[in-house]
Amino acid sequence: MRVDLLTREYPPEIYGGAGVHVAELVRALRRDIEVVVRAFGAPRDEPGTFGYATPEAFEGRNAAVGTMGVDLLMAADAAGADLVHSHTWYANFAGFTAKRLHGVPHVVTAHSLEPLRPWKAEQLGGGYRLSSWVERAAFEDADAVIAVSEGMRRDILRAYPAIDPAKVEVVYNGIDLADWKPNPDADLTRSLGVDPERPSIIFVGRITRQKGLPYLLRAARLLPPEVQLVLCAGAPDTPEIMAEVTGLVDELRTERDGVVWIDRHLPRAELTALLTAATAFVCPSIYEPLGIVNLEAMACGAPVVGTATGGIPEVVDDGVTGVLVPIDQAEDGTGTPTDPERYVADLAEALTRVVSDPERAAAMGAAGRVRAEQHFGWDAIAERTREVYDRVLAR
Repeated sequence: MRVDLLTREYPPEIYGGAGVHVAELVRALRRDIEVVVRAFGAPRDEPGTFGYATPEAFEGRNAAVGTMGVDLLMAADAAGADLVHSHTWYANFAGFTAKRLHGVPHVVTAHSLEPLRPWKAEQLGGGYRLSSWVERAAFEDADAVIAVSEGMRRDILRAYPAIDPAKVEVVYNGIDLADWKPNPDADLTRSLGVDPERPSIIFVGRITRQKGLPYLLRAARLLPPEVQLVLCAGAPDTPEIMAEVTGLVDELRTERDGVVWIDRHLPRAELTALLTAATAFVCPSIYEPLGIVNLEAMACGAPVVGTATGGIPEVVDDGVTGVLVPIDQAEDGTGTPTDPERYVADLAEALTRVVSDPERAAAMGAAGRVRAEQHFGWDAIAERTREVYDRVLAR
């Protein structure tokens, strides 16, 4: 079997959880089958891996149009594959086209859904209508759709009711437990501006509406004064969301010390040191199909305080490996809290409860590591993915 895996992100060009998922899945799948990776960006040195730049004629045009130009190149080169597997709407058009061009099955993994991210219209303009069309067409036409959580599966069937539920299967995101593990390094932590002797809460994620960072920054005003807030946050979707977050951070710094903002991509050693030193990890997302960052934090022994939305409740065992924060959300696709002030207050209360009991927090962190080991290892996830391939090819 030769599988051509089509993706926007692949090392060294990774921007979010989908890229982490693809990199780890490829590594695990290649132990048993031939996997050719076709990714956006510069050429790669890795055998069986190809990078595709935006065609020159598309430079400077709407980003969605350029994306589709790259997809056409990847689809043309997929000749000889037994199956194509695309990740995110950025590569879905490549899989959709390759299926027709070469007569091979197409498997889609859903990491997020365009109808549930309407704020992307701020980023893509009219391109958001294109990305939404691409995703719908690819999902409805695919031979199998992989959801990264049961919550994501429900969202897929609600957003795209024309899809046969029988072809939507759940295969969780995973974590490399050898790479992500406790890394106690007080000196490294201090070098990053964090005092390991003080309690700290850490956020890791892109600056985008779905990650809920503005809600966290408002909740931070209610935290005990000795608590540090560590923000590993960058890659803003738009200048507007960046300006909002910058303003909230500046305002917060006038009220309290210990607000550390790291806006660069951290090497794993630095990030694992910060996660290990943290009293709690926070995931204030208003939309999160699963959240690999939660698994990374758990694997490093940090308890997770996360919003009870999407796939987060399938990762965080409430009261055992962390705390789930209740939220009532608008049903217009935005996921916006119907009562933002209530959500902010509940988030602050949950965080305060965890950091105020460090022994309990440490116990939840240890339980999170065990849960990650038992349910989210990549070998099991690769096996489940191969089973989906086998069923599709058998049909």
